[in-house]
Amino acid sequence: MRYHISEPVYFTLEIKKSQFITWLVPVSDRKEAMAWLAKSKTQYPDARHHCWAYVLGDSPNSQSAAMSDDGEPSGTAGKPMLNVLQHKPVNNVMAIVIRYFGGIKLGAGGLVRAYSQAIEQTFQLAQLEEVIPKTHVQVTLPFADEQWLRHQCQQINAELIDIIYTEHVVVELSLPTNELPSLESALNARSFYFKVHD
Repeated sequence: MRYHISEPVYFTLEIKKSQFITWLVPVSDRKEAMAWLAKSKTQYPDARHHCWAYVLGDSPNSQSAAMSDDGEPSGTAGKPMLNVLQHKPVNNVMAIVIRYFGGIKLGAGGLVRAYSQAIEQTFQLAQLEEVIPKTHVQVTLPFADEQWLRHQCQQINAELIDIIYTEHVVVELSLPTNELPSLESALNARSFYFKVHD
């Protein structure tokens, strides 16, 4: 079972006068993740570090991940942050920890613990939503049957993505994968042409 975060979560952890301001945000791609990072730098321009990690992809097989220590000793920030993310059943998430140094050095072990803890504690505040696998289907049918198809879509929570009117109606749908067999049997019963995309 995979999940995603329904909305951004913010949490501040203080350890030995250092502040670890954590942002946990849902993202769909690297560009969006980097936009959040830029936003954190705009909001906290005087912070010493903006460390980050993300996990992208809709399934464990298609995941991509990245991280940055942003000036902290190598392996003490981005890696422990990413490690926490990868052990959660969550995809498409960006974690940013904005650190204000409090004057007391934490040492490598202390930093690893602080960054891990910042992500763990922020995760406890996150609202998780189940990711429902979706399948895309293209259906070609006569004009007279468009309303019938719309009705079928409502029954199975399918979303109409695009409709093209030519000599026929060509409809692009996105539907929960587990509903595909019932749509296929309804379309086959009427001999409509359809194509399933991943």
